[in-house]
Amino acid sequence: MDAATLQTFTSPVVLFFVLGLLAAFARSDLAIPEAIAKGMSLYLMAAIGLKGGVAVSKSGIDSTVLIALALGIAASFLMPFIANIALKGFAKLDRINAGAVAAHYGSVSVVTFVTAVEIFEAQGKPPGGYMVAVMAAMETPAILTGLLLARGLGSKDGQKTGDLLHEVFFNASVVLLLGAFAIGMISGAKGFGEVAPFFEAGFKGVLCLFLLDMGLIAARRMMDARAITWRLVVIAIGLPLLNGSIGTAAAAACGLDVGSAAALGVLCASASYIAVPAAMRLALPEADPGIYLTMSLSITFPFNILINIGLISMLASALTGDPGSVGAIP
Repeated sequence: MDAATLQTFTSPVVLFFVLGLLAAFARSDLAIPEAIAKGMSLYLMAAIGLKGGVAVSKSGIDSTVLIALALGIAASFLMPFIANIALKGFAKLDRINAGAVAAHYGSVSVVTFVTAVEIFEAQGKPPGGYMVAVMAAMETPAILTGLLLARGLGSKDGQKTGDLLHEVFFNASVVLLLGAFAIGMISGAKGFGEVAPFFEAGFKGVLCLFLLDMGLIAARRMMDARAITWRLVVIAIGLPLLNGSIGTAAAAACGLDVGSAAALGVLCASASYIAVPAAMRLALPEADPGIYLTMSLSITFPFNILINIGLISMLASALTGDPGSVGAIP
């Protein structure tokens, strides 16, 4: 086992996720109160947005940032088409459910990204701060593509479409991430220093507890799943491998550094289980949440956390010619 893989499996944030999985499978009554879990998610999104904005305030917006944004937005628009082909052809899903699931595999998982960044930083290859903006930009395009695949942004119900667009562009995660990012850019390193003790000292500890809760939720939903076939399981694992490889390769080909290339690969490999399900409930109420939530949260999310982040890390190092950054384990 190489250093990158070992670093992934010995990271406290990953081990807390494993603890949550094991506790749920053992039918323990361990639980994180919903209000506390929501508070932790708000804290994490605010922290990563602020730190990303501060990083961009130091480096400025250059061609590298614009290239990364263009790659992320293009990937979010196009990846649902790949998913839709597999879902309709291999898994035999109907048009509505295929479009709903496809949207999840073009959007992103904030928690997967945050976990990956912690692991990449421990490996000595931190992504650029601008990747936070890329992550926020990738949340919404896939929703529009998924709806077009399912039935198009129809004109039958104008109010419904208006509600949907509001949900897409003003959902809590997008507003907080972009808002905190803007605050970080405006305040800069000096302004961030005033709140750094709160947003830096407790970040990893809060992330550990949050992943404990995610492990509990993912395992319990998996045990309750009824509509998942083996073909859908194959897709829920195959798409992260394919999308992650494409995203990492594209980023490396465009000259992104090893950490940023790996981060874009993780974003492409992840699947949304917050913003997209909320939009699908509004726009496609006939789609089965037992399919799209179980695939994204209970299969793809654990696979990415436990296995795929390490694979993407190794691929990024190989493609960018920077294998030395994973030689030492902190």
